[in-house]
Amino acid sequence: MKMKKWSIAAIAVALVGALGMFGCSGSQEQQPAADTDASYELLNDGELTVILSPDYPPFENLENGELEGFEVDLFKAVADQMGLTYAPVYMQFDAIIPAIAAGGQGDVGVSGFSVDPERAKTIDFTEMFYIDDQAVAVMEDSSITEENAATALNSSDVIIAVQTGTTGADYAAENFPNATIQGYGSSNDCFAAMQSGQATAVCTNLAVVAQMLKTGYPDAHVVLQAATGEEYAAVVSQDNPGLTQALNDALQVLQDNGTIDELKQKWFATA
Repeated sequence: MKMKKWSIAAIAVALVGALGMFGCSGSQEQQPAADTDASYELLNDGELTVILSPDYPPFENLENGELEGFEVDLFKAVADQMGLTYAPVYMQFDAIIPAIAAGGQGDVGVSGFSVDPERAKTIDFTEMFYIDDQAVAVMEDSSITEENAATALNSSDVIIAVQTGTTGADYAAENFPNATIQGYGSSNDCFAAMQSGQATAVCTNLAVVAQMLKTGYPDAHVVLQAATGEEYAAVVSQDNPGLTQALNDALQVLQDNGTIDELKQKWFATA
């Protein structure tokens, strides 16, 4: 499919004009595009095609068939700032970065991607827009508790469910080498495996654990939190640096006018 080139100069007016749609105060200073000579490519003319995995609440999730979540709202706002239409494409989490790197399937990828040097070998990251930690949850009747979790999880009879390709999988493998680390395609599958007894625990990002316990697994609880301070960002092809810049310009506007803080309050304050 032919890629469309857009000049940042051409969208600067749209970016500034759309600023009034967001934030609490009209007195916020508007941010111009940083480099009027840069250009970027889009998969489809007039659309920002966002590849995501719709099973990672509260970042992306399908609720009664409707797509929702923090990164959904955020990149709808980003697309608006760029004068584009938001167009989501669903894909399993561990296939998103390879798809962005290969090109031809989407413009940007999101789904709670932590900035990571290994990932950065094949894709570019935007500026970060959220920071999260790791957590481990177990069922209420588990013998693993907050007091013994650090040692009890690192046992040969423990199975820790993780979403394949995530930093949660890396954290579990590094910190609990004696346990069996069992990969699943989604966070929903991880928690279902724990509830059914196929896994002892789930290790994933704290915001995801909190949301899953709140909405679907009240009979589970967190026994361990690790302050990993992971920075979340979107992923973009290394062949499209102008798009990374344009996304960063839009994210900066949304940070300055309070939109990102409002979305964090909406999706994480009660998670």
